[in-house]
Amino acid sequence: MSFRSLGICEPVLKAIEEEKFEKPSSIQIKTIPLVVKGKDVIAESSTGSGKTLAFGSGIIQRAERGKGIQALVLTPTRELAEQETRALRMFSRYKHLEVMSIYGGVSINPQIEKLRTVDVVVGTPGRILDHIGRRTIRLADVKVMVLDEADRMLDMGFIDDVERIISECPKERQTLLFSATVPFEVERLAKRYMRDPVRVSAESQVDPRKLHQVYYDVDQGMKFSLLVHLLKHEESGLVMVFCNSRRNTDFVANNLKASGVEAEAIHGGLTQDRRTRIMDRFHSKSVYVLVCTDVASRGLDIQGVSHIYNYDIPSESKQYIHRIGRTARAGKEGKAINLLCPKDFENFTRVLHDFNVDVTKEKRPYIKRAEIRWRDPSSHSSGPSRYGSGPRRGPSRGSSRGPSRGGHRRHSR
Repeated sequence: MSFRSLGICEPVLKAIEEEKFEKPSSIQIKTIPLVVKGKDVIAESSTGSGKTLAFGSGIIQRAERGKGIQALVLTPTRELAEQETRALRMFSRYKHLEVMSIYGGVSINPQIEKLRTVDVVVGTPGRILDHIGRRTIRLADVKVMVLDEADRMLDMGFIDDVERIISECPKERQTLLFSATVPFEVERLAKRYMRDPVRVSAESQVDPRKLHQVYYDVDQGMKFSLLVHLLKHEESGLVMVFCNSRRNTDFVANNLKASGVEAEAIHGGLTQDRRTRIMDRFHSKSVYVLVCTDVASRGLDIQGVSHIYNYDIPSESKQYIHRIGRTARAGKEGKAINLLCPKDFENFTRVLHDFNVDVTKEKRPYIKRAEIRWRDPSSHSSGPSRYGSGPRRGPSRGSSRGPSRGGHRRHSR
């Protein structure tokens, strides 16, 4: 199927052709014909599925230059807002629409100035509400409203903010809801604010046949050393290392750099300017290891990720699936590596119970203890420690602790 057969308008088709996109994705095939006809749509789709063009095709078709804010896209994170703004600018280049992103952590005054002439706004709920409270944004002309990563906005506590923003928009509008999952609260939101929505879903862009999942059983005191060993010995492209907290993210990234690994940390505690610079370095492959909290696991379309490391196992099973969904895309091989110490067993067992996944237990290699210059936040000791937490001893051998006793096992509900 071609993009032209989906009913996309000519200015967008011209931009698509120039970007050399060859064929539409599953979610684009299912949603674009509905979107360009003005239907309300609930779309279940994963990160990297091509959803920006899916909703952008309708926005660009209906919007006209200089007619006020005609489309509003709500996203949970600043990075996603920037990413989608760049994409919408690219697709709308031949309609010359003014598209801007709005988020916190930066000066509000330049945003106020630009809002006077903008056609499409992509923003986070908190900063949009700031502008509503200041009366510096006018939403009376909105024709299309998009709720992107709706389940993530729910998880982050934005649903009340989202409802207040919706109340500022005209009732006669097209509403598009994109979400990796559709939990009860998202269903309730859809029933309350959408008109006869058509519900569609697309299969994951991750190829399970090309995703290899493994875990290592390791003492807490040797977990970081194992990570360093694997990063230096596994042949890889771009790598994402996930941690559950900002403190652990900084601990891992700082000590990786001290160990000679090109790594950067990204989490919600950094300024927006710093986060933008880090993501630019990662996209350009000047840094190949991104250590992150789950703020980076959803929404960002990062190409070329070959390895996912779970330094910490998430407490929510679905977050594990979102993390490993960063690799094994577009027919490429991918690997998810889980580093399990005793405190991780409960969360990992929950993942195996909730999802049908293939995980292989790998024999831990002989590793040298890595020097730790930044204190492990999980350690109870005070001050910096050269050796991190745990006793100063080599790795134990022959441990059978873990969710399965060696070998390959298929886990299912």
